Amino acid sequence: MDLESIKLSQLRALVAIADCGNFSEAALRLGISQSAVSHAIASLETQLGVILLSRGRHGATLTPVGRGVLGHAQEMLRLLESIGREANLSRGLQNGQVRVASFRSAATHVLPGVLAEFQKRYPGISVTITEYRGDDGVEQALREGRVDIGLTCMFTTSEFETWELMYDEYLGLFPPNIKLPEKIDWAHLFEHPLIMPPNNDYCSILIRGHLTKLNQPINATYEIMEDSTIVSMVSQGLGATIMAKLAAEPLPAEIQVRSLPVPLQRVIRVATLADALHPPAVYAFLETLKATIKAKHNLMSMPIALT
Repeated sequence: MDLESIKLSQLRALVAIADCGNFSEAALRLGISQSAVSHAIASLETQLGVILLSRGRHGATLTPVGRGVLGHAQEMLRLLESIGREANLSRGLQNGQVRVASFRSAATHVLPGVLAEFQKRYPGISVTITEYRGDDGVEQALREGRVDIGLTCMFTTSEFETWELMYDEYLGLFPPNIKLPEKIDWAHLFEHPLIMPPNNDYCSILIRGHLTKLNQPINATYEIMEDSTIVSMVSQGLGATIMAKLAAEPLPAEIQVRSLPVPLQRVIRVATLADALHPPAVYAFLETLKATIKAKHNLMSMPIALT
């Protein structure tokens, strides 16, 4: 028996499987792959020299010894939470407020999971999220001190301290019921009326700059501000578009999605005002944000760069 090598992550995996009843749901709860959960349990069983779970077609159930070990694992994790609360108390993290600004697609698809994890870690700290139509609003809110943290695709400037959080791929969205190869070229896109954001929109500027470098002229038939309206128009067969993956979700099943002939990504960044003095709660939220996105990397299917 090798007790000294047992890891807290293995105990968390055991508790998650006991709660969820199967490996796949436990993996989703923990934000890791199913194979990582299986490896954690197999290693724990080897270290203890006993079988903790009975695996079957309908999930996993605890063995008698597994039920006994589960109680001790739960108690160890509760003690760990108590240690964390004691440390948070000394760091001034028992209460406070964090103000976050974000553009719509990040507020919809990125922040809810982060907020749920943050509330588990720091239940006494309140978080307010303000959604802005574009990056300009996020930048201005940071400048004026109305928010502490911003999620943005803006270019890096010296007045902000920024961290790259993830890359969001741009995709070609096509109407249903048209013949389309798996790999497209630009001609497949331009033979349809183009539905694009206005010229002054950040995404439009990025897309047009990308196409200009490739000597691909772009003429939009429709200029629409709202992503959901563009997606709806494509689903109705009114044209095609280029849109970031997060902005397009949730996609109607009938829309055809293709990778661009030459890939394009936008960088989603976390920003704070440079040289600003932030309370401990803000740094705690930044740590949770980075850790949560990193843990969910495989689920989000996006490359991540963290500093």
